[in-house]
Amino acid sequence: MDSITQLLLGGAVGGAVLGRRLGRKAVIGGAVLGTLPDLDVLIDYGDAVADYTYHRGFSHSLFVLAGLAALLATLAARLARWRGGHSAAISPGHWWLFFTLCLLTHPLLDAFTTYGTQLWWPLATPPVSWASIFIIDPLYTLPLLVATLFGLIGGRVVTASRLGLALSCAYLAFGLGAKTLMDHRLAPVLAERGLDAAPRLIQPTPFNTLLWRATIVDGEAYHETLIGLLDDAPPRLETFRRGATLEDAAQTTAAGARLTWFAGPYLRYASRELGGETTLVATDLRLGFPGYHPFSFTLARREGNDWQPVASQQLDAGSRGTQEALGQLARRALNQAPLCLGDHVAKRLTVEARSC
Repeated sequence: MDSITQLLLGGAVGGAVLGRRLGRKAVIGGAVLGTLPDLDVLIDYGDAVADYTYHRGFSHSLFVLAGLAALLATLAARLARWRGGHSAAISPGHWWLFFTLCLLTHPLLDAFTTYGTQLWWPLATPPVSWASIFIIDPLYTLPLLVATLFGLIGGRVVTASRLGLALSCAYLAFGLGAKTLMDHRLAPVLAERGLDAAPRLIQPTPFNTLLWRATIVDGEAYHETLIGLLDDAPPRLETFRRGATLEDAAQTTAAGARLTWFAGPYLRYASRELGGETTLVATDLRLGFPGYHPFSFTLARREGNDWQPVASQQLDAGSRGTQEALGQLARRALNQAPLCLGDHVAKRLTVEARSC
């Protein structure tokens, strides 16, 4: 999730655990801890793909953060006994609970998003992603914001924090339920087209949980559809080219193999003319939506009949038309207007002349 939401979540957790003893200090301390894992964005891992795929790595590991929480709890308990005052009465168990929950809720919340989180680092398992909430969702953040402000200004830290956490957790549960319903609606359509075993990803569209996007990988092609909670008609698939003939070439590069580990099969490949050279480019299909995928990376350049790896660079996705597309998605979420995703994609990427 975004850094503001993580700050508010940490503050609410801190207030709920130690607000009775520390008051507003518990909220402030929890907010600081809640933002700590994201400091890994300051690390330069060497190239664009490395920066992209190592984010939410060691700093989001449940193993690392649990160890850090135990260390901080021990130090805080000793410092509190030395200084005396109200904090001296806090048991080591409560210090441990404070630091553990403030730190571990950060990566666990991140795992609800599509980007994914390496919860089990240093194990080589792919990132965990439940893809049930967009990376920025005002309806999740608002209860935490109100709770934090009420606790800091009004002084009823514990009550406000716990209420904010209860409402935000209820919204997470709603998102998981909505995703299950979307999968249920999509399943008959996929079965009819023989795609019931194909890899598929269902995730919310930007800033809401009313409208969901499904991506289904089918060899050289991939299919997209929008499914709304308010829909009364079955989903309609639109089909696009995935550039799978370039997949083997991409896999021979370290960056391409790393991207596959990170994003799974949800990658599109293309050769583009960049700076007078033919360049192999991989695009993460999970993030953004058709026509507006923000994460595309150069992997190799053509030399004769071969592809030679290059230091990966992220291409500028541009923002032209994004605001209009977001408005169309918002209207589609309220079931007010049809939306054809193929209208936002370059014609060379579409398989059908008219997708919908």
